[in-house]
Amino acid sequence: MNIKKILPHPVLSLFLWGIWLLLNNNFGAGHIVLGFILALIIPMFTSSFWPEKVCLKHPVTLLKFLGIVLWDILIANVTVAKLILGKTAHLQPGFLTIELDIKHPLGISFLANTISLTPGTVSCDLSEDRQHLLVHALHIEDATETIEEIKQRYERPLMEVFPSC
Repeated sequence: MNIKKILPHPVLSLFLWGIWLLLNNNFGAGHIVLGFILALIIPMFTSSFWPEKVCLKHPVTLLKFLGIVLWDILIANVTVAKLILGKTAHLQPGFLTIELDIKHPLGISFLANTISLTPGTVSCDLSEDRQHLLVHALHIEDATETIEEIKQRYERPLMEVFPSC
């Protein structure tokens, strides 16, 4: 029996198993076994929906990235609250076009979702050639600086995690 058929996406299986246990907030034997079974079955049945090969490199970088994103979400919540509760006349909303260096479709998806998860910014559109991401921001003081911060904090680590295979 081929291990790739049983475990086509091992990282996804581990992730699903962990999420199952966290969402149920129960580490009893029944939940551990059921979560394990679901974590094996779901990737097996959905593997045909994944058109490209998922290459995950540098898992430590991914963990650091997740820590940075969680921290940024916390800080952005406070910043957005201050902006909204303050004088809204001082807000400078606008659109940014980010030229993408990342090429892996899953990496682009992670980047767009990360931007949307961070309060005050929303990914709006990806160009058909996957070279530019349109982002709306609630408040932009310096567009170039904001773009460079997104590229440095989010895109570069994701390029390490999801290299073009």
